[in-house]
Amino acid sequence: MTVRSRTVTTVAALTLTLALAACGADEKPQASESSTTPSTTTAAPTTPATTPSATTSAPAKGAHLTSATFLPAMKSAMAGKKSLRSTMKMTANGQTSTMTGVQTMGNPPALSVLMEGPAFGGRGRIMVVDGIIYLSMKGQTPAGKYLKVDPKDSKDPMARQMSGLLQNLDPTKTFDAFDSGLSNVKFAGTETIDGTKADRYKVTVDMAKALRAQGQPMAAGIPKTVTYDIWMDKANLIRRVSFALMGTRMEMNTKDWGKPVTIEAPPASAIVKG
Repeated sequence: MTVRSRTVTTVAALTLTLALAACGADEKPQASESSTTPSTTTAAPTTPATTPSATTSAPAKGAHLTSATFLPAMKSAMAGKKSLRSTMKMTANGQTSTMTGVQTMGNPPALSVLMEGPAFGGRGRIMVVDGIIYLSMKGQTPAGKYLKVDPKDSKDPMARQMSGLLQNLDPTKTFDAFDSGLSNVKFAGTETIDGTKADRYKVTVDMAKALRAQGQPMAAGIPKTVTYDIWMDKANLIRRVSFALMGTRMEMNTKDWGKPVTIEAPPASAIVKG
C-alpha cells in the first residue's frame, strides 16, 4: 500500500474538521519539519488558547448583538485581519484529537497545523503554501519528511481529497453561508477566555440553507438546525466556537488576529514520493 493511499483517512478527517469549524493553524514550522527554502507566505500568527474560567454577567439592555447585527459585526471585525492562531479540539467516539497552528487569509491563503490524536493517526503536520499541500504523518512518512500534493493535479488520487481543505481555509467564507442559514442569535452572557472578556451567543443555523449557499447537498444524518456557541470579544472578533454535529463535538479557540507570521514550504530535500 502506498503512502498516499494510507493517508486518505487522515486527510478526510482533517478536511471534515476544517469544514465543520472553518479555521485552522499552528506555530511556525519547526526546523526538523521544514527548514527554509521554497515558497514563503507572511501574515499573522496564533497561540493555543487555554480552557478558561468562565464568569457570566447579566446582559446590558440593548448592548449586545442581535440576529440582524451579528454577522455584519463579525465580518467587519475580521475585515483586514489576514492571519490568526487557533487551537481546535475534536471529540468523536470517545476519542479526542487536537489541531494547533497558524494561518493566513491572503491570496492564496497559507496554513501550518500540528495535528495530534487518533483522528490523525497519532501525530502529523499539514502545511499549505502557494496552493500546494504538504503532509507529514507519523508512521506514514519518514520523520521530518512530507508528501507534496497539488490539488490541481488530476492524475493524483489524493488531489481530490485535499481540494476541500483549500476551500475551508478562509473563515469569512464559512460565515458567508450563515447569511442564508442564520435563523436566530441569542446573547447568553459574558465570560472570560484566556484573560479576555467575551460575549457568548447561541447562534442557530438552518443547515439546509447554509449548505445550499455553499453549493453542498444536505447529507443524510445532518440535523435540520445546528446551534453554535460563539464567543466574541469587545472588537467583535471570534475568540471561541463550539458545537456538536453528527456525534462529533468541536471546540475552537482563536487569538492573535492580524499579527505577523511567516509560513514556509518544506525544502525540496524534505519531499518524498508516495
